[in-house]
Amino acid sequence: MDTTEVWNAFLQSPGQVIFFQFIVILLVLGTIWKGAKAIEKVNFYLMISLFALLFLTLFLSLWMDLSDGSLDGALFMFTVDFDMLMEPEVWINGLSQSAWSCSAGMGMCITYAVYMSKDEDTVLNAFTMGLANNSISIIAGLAVLSAIFAVESDPLATVTGGSSAITFLALPQVFAQAPGGVIGPLVMTAMFFLALSFAALTSMISTVELCVRNFVDHGYDRERSVLITGLAIFIFGLPSAMLWIRLDDAGVAFPEFLEVQDHIWGYGLMFSGLFIAFSIWKYGYIKWRAAVDEGTAPPGFAGYLGLGVSAFRDDFINTGDNDIEVGRWWDVLIYVAFPVLFFILMASYFSDMIANTPNVWDPSNPKGLSIILLFWGVVAALFIALNRKLIERPLYRNVPEGADADISQLPGGSDKLIGQVGDVIAGFEHLSDSIDAELAD
Repeated sequence: MDTTEVWNAFLQSPGQVIFFQFIVILLVLGTIWKGAKAIEKVNFYLMISLFALLFLTLFLSLWMDLSDGSLDGALFMFTVDFDMLMEPEVWINGLSQSAWSCSAGMGMCITYAVYMSKDEDTVLNAFTMGLANNSISIIAGLAVLSAIFAVESDPLATVTGGSSAITFLALPQVFAQAPGGVIGPLVMTAMFFLALSFAALTSMISTVELCVRNFVDHGYDRERSVLITGLAIFIFGLPSAMLWIRLDDAGVAFPEFLEVQDHIWGYGLMFSGLFIAFSIWKYGYIKWRAAVDEGTAPPGFAGYLGLGVSAFRDDFINTGDNDIEVGRWWDVLIYVAFPVLFFILMASYFSDMIANTPNVWDPSNPKGLSIILLFWGVVAALFIALNRKLIERPLYRNVPEGADADISQLPGGSDKLIGQVGDVIAGFEHLSDSIDAELAD
């Protein structure tokens, strides 16, 4: 089977792409319609299936790679090219991949945290999530690279062909050469793409729930929130499904608009992470200033280092229910390492882009800087415009203490208001002056 012909025919048929986009959105909306319990149940079975399928695929790929007595794919994966570590783009891509893969840049951990009880081990859960995510990435990487190096005459050309080319063009051809007659290639191909589909579904469920949860927290019922979010995703996803489908020099269809969006928002996740870090800095500063006004904390920079820097870690991470506590090293990462690395990497990357990209300021250039700034500017303007509306809406309790079920399904998102405009919520008195100031602006 000519995978290029199949791939081109699919991408150049917008009706097919939109149809499958609609089906996937429908599956995701059906999962999150009933709230956290349904999400937990679906994700549980999907993740178990994902692990099983990936391990089977890895076993078969390593077996194929070992057929000539070597493990070229594994060696390629774990061989470090130290010269490449001097390239800013390598670090930028790694950071954006981590921000997306672990969902840190999108704030999914913050979203799912509302369903946790107060006595859960925050540190252990975070460590387990990171370990599981990176383990899956390593297993998938080994499975893919081992299979490619086992059968491809020029594996480097295949690997550098881009993610879409590897996944949908090269891998079906690779798996077609698996041992086992007719059955072996079919089983291996089915296992890999089922695993890929399950991974994509679990990621999209989290992404959609992130949006829905924000609507619910501001008083909308879950059903209405799901419908609004699903409709918005479908509409805003249409350009990626329909626009800029071009053929490259090899005659392979290339979804350029989709790749541009991936490029823009992959880097945008790092700015999202910076905003999260800024919220942590601001929380510590406000708490320290409140303590200074009450006379319980010393003024000056030394006082801020004593109380303000550790405020978020003490109040929200080391809650007393953790088997492992996070130390001052976390403060150093949030307050020093991350912002320094962020500005160095972004400055290096964009300066290199300006210096080496032809027509870098041309808005029609999908690899230029103008299109990145345009999309970031439009979204930032929308957020700023909606900020007052969000601040002025009441907040609803997500899950009451001791609740056995997710009560976000109830009208208004909850059974109890935790704050009207101007109210001071228990435990957050030190933030009241800041909230009043924001409402007054």
